[in-house]
Amino acid sequence: MTGRNFFSLLESKWDEKKFLCVGLDPVLGAMPEEVRRESVRETYMRFNRAIIDATKDIVCAYKPNIAFYEAHGDEGMEALRETISYIQGLALDIPVILDAKRADIGNTSALYAEAVFDYLGADAVTVQPYLGSDAIAPFLERKEKGVIVLCRTSNPGSGEIQDVLVEGVPLYQHVARLVTEKWNRNDNCMVVVGATYPEELRMVREIVGTMPILVPGIGTQGGDIEQTVNAGKNARSRGLIISVSRGVIFASEGADFAAAARLKAQDLHDTISKLI
Repeated sequence: MTGRNFFSLLESKWDEKKFLCVGLDPVLGAMPEEVRRESVRETYMRFNRAIIDATKDIVCAYKPNIAFYEAHGDEGMEALRETISYIQGLALDIPVILDAKRADIGNTSALYAEAVFDYLGADAVTVQPYLGSDAIAPFLERKEKGVIVLCRTSNPGSGEIQDVLVEGVPLYQHVARLVTEKWNRNDNCMVVVGATYPEELRMVREIVGTMPILVPGIGTQGGDIEQTVNAGKNARSRGLIISVSRGVIFASEGADFAAAARLKAQDLHDTISKLI
């Protein structure tokens, strides 16, 4: 959809004191019988629409992870595209982050950017920094889009790479500085720091200043909301996108799944609001 600017949409949601991002990561085996249909596309869409309709007035963003759709081939990818289109068609100005962790040599990345932004219609995308600046340049050139660089991820094994010292500094801090000092020329960068590492989150916040941080890892992965907000909010008491997937969308596996998702999302929103 033309005319959308990721950061303007995000600031608008922060103005409304909304910091919760719901991850739209459907799993067929966890779907309630009420939404199951013969096609994956229809099943996914019935589920996603119900979750979106139940939470759209609470969230600051939605974040589908592309793997949950790619695994089902054409039908899955059709569902992903339709999900993004459905969110944008609601005219509620909710940004969509595609969790795809893209980046490759320049000409390949240009095609990745085209697929993510032009074909799928996402407002922002996660990218990985390992190939350097030329690999993410095609994403950075899209000034109206969000480019969210992996910095300190929430998974247990992340330290094997991200804690390696580079000139006496952990690699994740080097990445944070690179994003802040070199890659953010168009003011369209963010970083990812997992809620499971609050002290690292605090360090990254000191490096990136007011830059937005996407924080996964709350709920199922064990991240703590209070520690996350205290460590991650910026000097303006905003700057956070706190992402929860399974903890919201699978709050119930019964017919009340959408209502349960709303209750969980509302509880998370209320908790975050009290801490901001």
